[in-house]
Formats: sequence, C-alpha cells, structure tokens
Amino acid sequence: MAAEKINEAHDHLSQAEKHLKTSFMKWKPDYDSAASEYAKAAVAFKNAKQLEQAKDAYLKEAEAHSNNKALFHAAKALEQAGMILKDMQRIPEAVEYIEKASMMYVENGTPDTAAMALDRAGKLIEPVDLDKAVHLYQHAASVFENEDRLRQASELLGKASRLLVRQRRFDEAAVSLQKEKNMYKEIENYPTCFKKTIAQVLVQLHRNDFVAADKCVRESYSIPGFSGSEDCAAVEQLLQGYDEQDEEQVSRVCHSPLLKYMDNDYAKLAISLKVPGGGKKKKSPSGPEGQAGGAQAAEEDDEYAGGLC
Repeated sequence: MAAEKINEAHDHLSQAEKHLKTSFMKWKPDYDSAASEYAKAAVAFKNAKQLEQAKDAYLKEAEAHSNNKALFHAAKALEQAGMILKDMQRIPEAVEYIEKASMMYVENGTPDTAAMALDRAGKLIEPVDLDKAVHLYQHAASVFENEDRLRQASELLGKASRLLVRQRRFDEAAVSLQKEKNMYKEIENYPTCFKKTIAQVLVQLHRNDFVAADKCVRESYSIPGFSGSEDCAAVEQLLQGYDEQDEEQVSRVCHSPLLKYMDNDYAKLAISLKVPGGGKKKKSPSGPEGQAGGAQAAEEDDEYAGGLC
C-alpha cells in the first residue's frame, strides 16, 4: 500500500515538472496545474508516511502558487508544510513556515486569516518556547487591532499577558494588561475590565510598586459598575492590607474564591503574594509608648500641615 502511494506521488511530481517546462509552442510555465500536481503528491507522500517528502512537495506547491501570484493558496500550502513539520516534532521549523504564511495572508489582503495562523503558531510553540509564543500572540493581536477587531485582539493580548506573568516579566505584563483593559473598556466589556484590574494589582504588587497598583484601581472607578462591585471591594481590601502590612488580611483576600478561580497564572500570583516588612500584622499604638509615638507623629504631620507649596 505504501509503495503504491509513493509511486503515485512520484507520478504527480513528474506531471508537475512537465507543467513547468516551456517549449517553442508553450512560452509560459503552467504554474496552476503544477501546483495542483504537487498538492496531490504531498497527500500521497503523507499517506505513505513519507513526511519529509510530503513537506517538500507542499513547499513546491507554495512556490508554484507564489509564481502564479496566488498568494492565498501559496500561504495555505506553507501552512500545510508547517503541519507536516509539527507531526515530525520539528516545532520551531513548523512555526517559521506558518509565520511566512501569515505574511502572505496580509499581503493578499486577508489579515484575519493571518492573525488566526499566528494564533495557531503560538499554541504550537508555547510548550517549548514561551518567548516566541508571546511574540506570536502580540503580533496576532496587532493584526486584529489594525482591523478594529478589538475583541479578538484583546483575547490574544490576554494570552501574551499570562505568559509574561508565567515568566515573571512583570514590567512587560503590566504594560500588556493595561492595553488589554483599555480594549475591553472600548468594547464596553466592563466585567472583564474588573478582572483585569485585579490582575494589574497583583502584578504591580509583585513589582513592589504600591503606587502603581493603587493607580490601577483609581482609574477603574471611571468604569461603569466597578465601584461597589466585589472586584472593587477585593482590591481595596488587598491594597489596605498590603499597605498596613497586615498579612492576615492579604492572605484572606488572595485565598478568596474570587482570586483563587482566576486564570491559573494570576491565581498563583495571588497565593504567592507577600506583604512587605516581614509580613507581620501592624498593631495599633497603645500605652504610654504608643501615646508618645502618636504625639511625635502628630508633630511631624503638623510640620507639613500647610503643605509643601
């Protein structure tokens, strides 16, 4: 059976080569017919488990389509070559061909198809190369954003944000999350904005930047429905506990169902969050020492009572 398929494939390759030849009566190669034969050869090689030859046949099909200015079909053939390489466990090479296909889709005027191809490439490479996956998701998001497809763009940015968090690249994650939240706000998906605010706070606190975390919450007050929501209450309690070095309060919020059932990467951020200063609960001043401390603090406050300007 395999031998028959291999012979069949070679027959198709021979036919393809004939279509590409020119003569006194045939001035131009018949790229369309050649591409069709290469595609048939690729399928036959694939069925015979001759994957390297199947991949080469798809690449020849892509070249024939490209010479015929049929960029969409050329890109499809490149993707097929990529899928063969995936079956051969040659993932980085597979992704390289899918990226080339996505550029052809853009050139052909089908950017949505390009973005979906980049998304597929990101999923393929994610288990072996997180950096590359982030790049592919961000690229796909920018293609959708250019087409004003903000829902799809925000979803892909979300994938990039989670991977950045997983790699503890918190500075980049903070930027990515802000962009995500802005997109969700623009398409009026306010409940998701609330969740992104929680994620932002967790990222900023892991950056040890309380001021930035607080700013993320303050700017969310302008989002309809945020004030008074359980998300708002949670981040306010979290920030208060963090600021007061109240480990118990921070732990209670971070282990609440609201945060525990977020996307796994953010849930891990929540349960691993430590308060500054060793994490012991701040006690209220009491007794003579406390009173003295209070009086001293009052004096210091009074010194700047008139403000700094």
